[in-house]
Amino acid sequence: MKKILLFLLLAGPMAMGQQHAFEKEILAYEKQDSLSMPAKGQKLFIGSSSFRLWKTFDADMKGIPAINRGFGGSTLLDALYYFDRMVVKYAPSWVFVYEGDNDLSKGQSPEEIATEYKLFSEKLAQALPSTKLVFVSVRPSLARQAMVHQQKALNAIISTYSKGEKNRYVIDMHSPFYLPDGTLMPDIFVADRLHLNEKGYPIFAKQIKEFINRNP
Repeated sequence: MKKILLFLLLAGPMAMGQQHAFEKEILAYEKQDSLSMPAKGQKLFIGSSSFRLWKTFDADMKGIPAINRGFGGSTLLDALYYFDRMVVKYAPSWVFVYEGDNDLSKGQSPEEIATEYKLFSEKLAQALPSTKLVFVSVRPSLARQAMVHQQKALNAIISTYSKGEKNRYVIDMHSPFYLPDGTLMPDIFVADRLHLNEKGYPIFAKQIKEFINRNP
């Protein structure tokens, strides 16, 4: 499996069926960096739309050196493909990853996605040995309730992996969105029933900030 993934990554996005789907977003970030390059050693957030649409990121991370480089609709394969351009060049002290949700929706199994995450972890260890890695676990949504068991399975596999590795962590982003009776909060999503709204993001941000405060 790992050899297949490496082939896909080396072959480029065409081989992965992406056809440079996120190239415009990456180029926009690179243009932004050319005007004002972020300092090294910050906390880097890379992942899909839960990061990209985090409008209050700067306010929520006030006082915390952090960079948001989310690109919407992305998967772990995309994060791997853009690894050098969106991770290595920033030389971050921490990397927070939110991927897996879109991967599952595209038909990948929890095991396949976990393997890709391990590859991401290994690449990070080779390129930036002292950088710590955090998996922000896949959160639930009204639009993808049929995938809850797969989401939990993926989160569990990566949690087990992270516990056995140095400088690898997981933030539980799944359970905070449920009411005491076990039902999913109904009013924390925008109209698509997938992405978080102004009520959902404070919960999202709180989980991450509490983790950072516990792990300065």
